[in-house]
Amino acid sequence: MAQAPGRKALVTGGGSGVGAAIALALAQADIPVIITGRRLEALQETAAAHALISPCAADVTDEKSLEQLFAAASSDGTVPDIVVANAGMAESAPLNRTSSQLWHDTLNVNLTGVFLTFRAAMAVMNRKAPGRLIAISSTAGLKGYPYVSAYCAAKHGVVGLVRALALEVARSPVTANAICPGFTETPMLERSIDNIVATTGMSKEDARKTLANTSPQGRFIQPEEIASTVLWLCQEQASSVNGQAIALSGGEI
Repeated sequence: MAQAPGRKALVTGGGSGVGAAIALALAQADIPVIITGRRLEALQETAAAHALISPCAADVTDEKSLEQLFAAASSDGTVPDIVVANAGMAESAPLNRTSSQLWHDTLNVNLTGVFLTFRAAMAVMNRKAPGRLIAISSTAGLKGYPYVSAYCAAKHGVVGLVRALALEVARSPVTANAICPGFTETPMLERSIDNIVATTGMSKEDARKTLANTSPQGRFIQPEEIASTVLWLCQEQASSVNGQAIALSGGEI
């Protein structure tokens, strides 16, 4: 793979699911990766998969925690020039039963967490060298889904943030993009399926089919597909891809 950046990568929410797949793909491309999240044990399990993956606990909703993370990540004289803001959470409720706490928590992790991650990254990145700022958004950032109004609002916000940031960095070799997958085969998806089963009485198999059928392909996105898109964005040939919300949705619009 011909890369533009590549000295070091940092992936938030790297302990499982999409974040773990992205970290492994980057490491297999010979790029050292720091993975971060709140649960050190999960990070250590992911890091055990490759010698180039290093765990470092941090909270994307905490400014000081992220400042310390990027300071530690840059302590050896190299800075993360590929930063993937992947950390996220999702809980469902109809709008009239969405508590203020759920609303704030959802925006705090999914939107403010991306803002704080990118701001901390840009404080140490060399703007004269190639860099990649990549947010993992969702098709919920491109359209609406019922019962996840807070999640949709946050993910739409991520797309808007990336589009604005892309114009700020456009005169530099740094790019900012969002990847917007549909329902993806992750532990978060399993929790959503369990919630559907608990609230509707639907069987687990039927709940899975219902969610899978939101895609015209009738299947879930695999984490490795998202990781491959990250690698593509890191290529020198993708240096003109900036400010985009790339849908990985099997044709869902």
